[in-house]
This record gives sequence, structure tokens and C-alpha cells, in this order.
Amino acid sequence: MSTFQIRPVNKDDHTWVASLLTEHWGSARMITRGKVYQADELPGFVAVKGDKPAGLITYRNEGNECEITSMNSLVEGIGVGIALVEEVKKTAGLADCRRLWLITTNDNMKALRFWQKRGFSLVAVYPKAVEEARKIKPEIPFIGNDGISLRDEIELEIIL
Repeated sequence: MSTFQIRPVNKDDHTWVASLLTEHWGSARMITRGKVYQADELPGFVAVKGDKPAGLITYRNEGNECEITSMNSLVEGIGVGIALVEEVKKTAGLADCRRLWLITTNDNMKALRFWQKRGFSLVAVYPKAVEEARKIKPEIPFIGNDGISLRDEIELEIIL
């Protein structure tokens, strides 16, 4: 069985975090609901397997809500994504957050499956929101997973 550890992101991780976000998301800038965040400057957790990163999750708290701003599992099938989400849920609960939420896009069927299996519910669809985000972050591609046009944001949440 593969094992890994979860630890908070620290300042020594900055270059790696920025590089991973750029590789997977086009840049470290994340846009959700029209707001821009530098995800490499947000708190988060790293999954480490041996001496190598196995995953990353970033989040931000605002009031009594916590938003997951990015999540990447680099080693699939061993529970990295689940462990990262559980760590954020625990942290959000300790911060008295009542809701944990995130945005994904209409093309990301894998993410929609993952989040719903973790108890998250679809609560809103924002038609053409990605088209608006692309005005701020032009590196967002027009075609996403499985050749699907990338255009809508989908909000999921879990009540804590």
C-alpha cells in the first residue's frame, strides 16, 4: 500500500506551487465568480509521498465560508485528493466556516464525479462565466476536457 503525508504549504514551496499551478491551470491566477486570486499566495496543503509532492490543494476563507481554489492530485488511486479535501474540511471547521465550496467548469466530468462522491452538491451553474474569466485570464483554453467547449462555471458546496 502506498503511503503519503499531508502538511501545510510553506514559504519554501512557493516556486513549486507556482510551477504546478501554471502547468495545470495556465497560471497561478485563479478566477472564480469574477474574483481574481493568486493561488500560490493562498494557504494550502501538500501531499508528500516519499520525498516527492503527490498533490496540492489551496483555499481561502472569507467570513464563515471556505473556498477551495485549486486541487491537484499528482498520484491517482491512493487517496491523495480525498486526504487533501479532508484536511481543508477540518481546517475550515476549526475556522468556524459553515460552508465549503468550489467552482469547476462544465467540461470537468472527472471533477464533478469526484466532488459529488465526497458529499458536495451542485448548487449553481453560471452560464458563460468562463468566457468572462477569459477576458481577465486569456490563457484559459477554449476547448477543455474531452473536446468540450469551456464556457460555464459550476458551483458545488458541502455544509459543514
